[in-house]
Amino acid sequence: MSTQVPALLDGLVDDAAVFPPGSAALPDAVVAHRRHRAAWYADLVGPLLVPASTVTAGELTGLVDPAEGFVVGVIGDTGVEGLPFALSFLPPDGVTARQVEVAVAKRGEDPLPGIAALLRVVDKLAGVEAVYAEIPLTFGLMGALDRLAAIRAEGLPIAAKFRTGGLAAELFPTPIELAAVICGCRDRALPFKLTAGLHNAVRHLEPETGLVHHGFVNVLAATLAAAQGAGLAEVAELLTVTDPRPLLEAVEGRLGGPRPLWVGYGSCSIGEPLADLDRLGLLDGPRT
Repeated sequence: MSTQVPALLDGLVDDAAVFPPGSAALPDAVVAHRRHRAAWYADLVGPLLVPASTVTAGELTGLVDPAEGFVVGVIGDTGVEGLPFALSFLPPDGVTARQVEVAVAKRGEDPLPGIAALLRVVDKLAGVEAVYAEIPLTFGLMGALDRLAAIRAEGLPIAAKFRTGGLAAELFPTPIELAAVICGCRDRALPFKLTAGLHNAVRHLEPETGLVHHGFVNVLAATLAAAQGAGLAEVAELLTVTDPRPLLEAVEGRLGGPRPLWVGYGSCSIGEPLADLDRLGLLDGPRT
């Protein structure tokens, strides 16, 4: 592991360049991902995330040298049942899927049937290290967490995924809602992943949309506090902070250790979180 990226930040940001709002063309995203993997901050970056529909359309073919050991995460935009089919396209191209991620319900739907459907295909996802069930922060949330925790206790590599933003205000969970998720996963020893809206380190108002975005360092501080036994109110309070100083106080003493439970998040930009972390002094990158 590089000494320039502390252990606490290892693999924090998955490369979601092909997803909105970045929406990079896949060939460009593959080239940029290679640069990220070769850069001084490589340990910060997780796999390139690609839609299952892109994989099954053969769009990765010819973009990757089978000898380079290219690693991706597959996002199940074709549904749970389509995941095994999508993964079957990767070995001939020399690509490895580290993880798969798929929504198991829409907002307002009971997620348990979707989790059951996912469970039926898990044994067909050979070689995948982690399977993330995306759960909406609405009806049936805690029951879904109970079910995922029970499945994980049986030895299957399943975990949770939640959205923290989008194109409408209702897609941004409140601090208390996100704190409930963090504490709920903590209480069940259930790893979780986040996606959407976490481009910047600290909670802020996005002037172009008027939407308040969660900060990923807020989430990091909140997760660390939860792992140390903090209650719901304390965790939620850390998610509301807009001054980076108390957040830095919360994380700086933990930089040398692993990140508890929060696996990381997908971002269509690597440059934005990288710049924020560097500006906050949490990376030891080269100086010009």
